[in-house]
Amino acid sequence: MNLNLQRPLLFFDIESTGLNIASDSIIELSFVKIMPDGEERVKTWRVRPWDYAGNCQRPINPSAMAVHGIKDEELTGCPRFCDIIDDVVRWLEDSDLSGFNSTKFDLPMLAEEIERVRKYTDRKPAINLHEKRMVDVQNIYHVMEPRNLKAAYRFYCGAELENAHAAEADTIATYEVLKAQLDRYPETLRNDVEFLANFSERQRSVDYAGRLALNDRKEAIITFGKHRGKTAREVYMTEPSYFAWIENGEFTLDTKRQFALLKQQFDRERRKAAAESDEPLNAAQLKGAVNRLTNKFGSPEKQGSLF
Repeated sequence: MNLNLQRPLLFFDIESTGLNIASDSIIELSFVKIMPDGEERVKTWRVRPWDYAGNCQRPINPSAMAVHGIKDEELTGCPRFCDIIDDVVRWLEDSDLSGFNSTKFDLPMLAEEIERVRKYTDRKPAINLHEKRMVDVQNIYHVMEPRNLKAAYRFYCGAELENAHAAEADTIATYEVLKAQLDRYPETLRNDVEFLANFSERQRSVDYAGRLALNDRKEAIITFGKHRGKTAREVYMTEPSYFAWIENGEFTLDTKRQFALLKQQFDRERRKAAAESDEPLNAAQLKGAVNRLTNKFGSPEKQGSLF
């Protein structure tokens, strides 16, 4: 079935020096752009992975090299990402996006490279990937082909689940699956209920790394560390140095950018509140203030009678 498109849909995939968004780089970027009339356009770049702070080529992690087979020396003569940024933005600017598991890796990595160009060079790419609609084909796959308890039990415990959908059997199987997950992923999971509850909780992330998420009231909350669960506004008002720690810490540039945008918002709110407090009271406000003081301390006549 042909896609019903109102605007171009850009499929993309990335190969990189490794899996750490904050410290790895793109080495290959491929775009397949589907136009509303069905035309297909393809563009692929080999990219020299560049450490802007160190002003040198970033080496490829051996584990990543084992997957994609690209070697450091093959990239020496390739352009850096900052050299192709204008072309990349032209491909991106009028398009929606799509990929396979791209919301977890490819999209954050692409955003990080764009932020590096913005931070370390004189080019300021006019693109905001957070404004793009993103179709993650893997998520559709998981919704349409659910990973249910029976499948999880077979995968993690190596056996068929007997009496599936019987409450007791399902409850025991769930317990056994969790224990097997802890055994299988010791480097990722922690045998701690609070950690597991936060790990398995699904929230809408503000940044691609998930350091900020939206709560039910659409407020940005912090999802890690000592301020986990607190709103970003609350933390900024009580400990503004925390935002400076984020800016100077080993976080993705996208995470730093989202914290910085929140800081700008909170600073504007502070200035507005301060300006409003400096404005002279009108008659209604003055009357209200007098009434509040009277209710709290009594009338001036009663106050005078105390002396």
